[in-house]
Amino acid sequence: MTADANIFDTSSGKNRETENFPVGSFLIRPELRPHVHAFYNFARAADDISDHPILEAQEKVSRLERFAVTLLDDKNNEVPSAVALRQSLRQTGVTPQHSLDLLTAFKRDATQLRYRDWYDLIDYCNFSASPVGRHVLALHGIGKEAWSANDALCNSLQIINHIQDCADDYRTLDRVYIPQDMLAAHGAAITDLSRDKSTAGLRAVLQAMCIRLDPMLKEARNLPRQVPDARLKAETSVICVLAERLVALLQRRDPLCDDVKLGKTSVFCATLWGVVRAWL
Repeated sequence: MTADANIFDTSSGKNRETENFPVGSFLIRPELRPHVHAFYNFARAADDISDHPILEAQEKVSRLERFAVTLLDDKNNEVPSAVALRQSLRQTGVTPQHSLDLLTAFKRDATQLRYRDWYDLIDYCNFSASPVGRHVLALHGIGKEAWSANDALCNSLQIINHIQDCADDYRTLDRVYIPQDMLAAHGAAITDLSRDKSTAGLRAVLQAMCIRLDPMLKEARNLPRQVPDARLKAETSVICVLAERLVALLQRRDPLCDDVKLGKTSVFCATLWGVVRAWL
């Protein structure tokens, strides 16, 4: 089957450089970086479809299903990013399951706009975030023994992004990752996300979400200790520090009216400390 690039080209303009956290950075072994990038490009292309503001839900699901078909069928070249990842998987021997789990999350994004409670949100993160780290670990020959710490870190990163983007997700996609029971418990409403500034109730909800991230980030600190590869040990340690500092920033600032991101100096300092902490 020939590729029809147009229907899969829904680029949001996001790339590795615009992410909060390093993706296949210079810390990763050079021979593995192209494989990390192939996985990222696949995920980015699929995510852009699920986040498209105009496509209908079933159209999104249909297109995402073509990603899976191309990934698993050597004779299908319909989705360029899936073809590239398929070749990477063949070269590295990494299972396609992590990639398929991501597609499950993106299809859920197309059809599920609300989350009942924290456990519902974590279940989503187990498909949308954990597989990313698991794939990178597999590239380095690291197995399930590191999954608990990996999942804690990756799911924390995902929820940090949800908090940062909570207003935009609601305004552009009518998608709300903030658990509904937490909103109700603090007297907040989904429509509060349309305001220019958080209400007291919404601010309390976001603070409560940050507090729930604390034990997850403590668990995540075990990940660098379980990584024998020196470069990946450093990268995972840096990501842990960046995550901790972003959570601290979210506890002080309002994502509805502030640009809650770390500046270049903060990122540089966090990177240095992360590299040092990896061997403490």
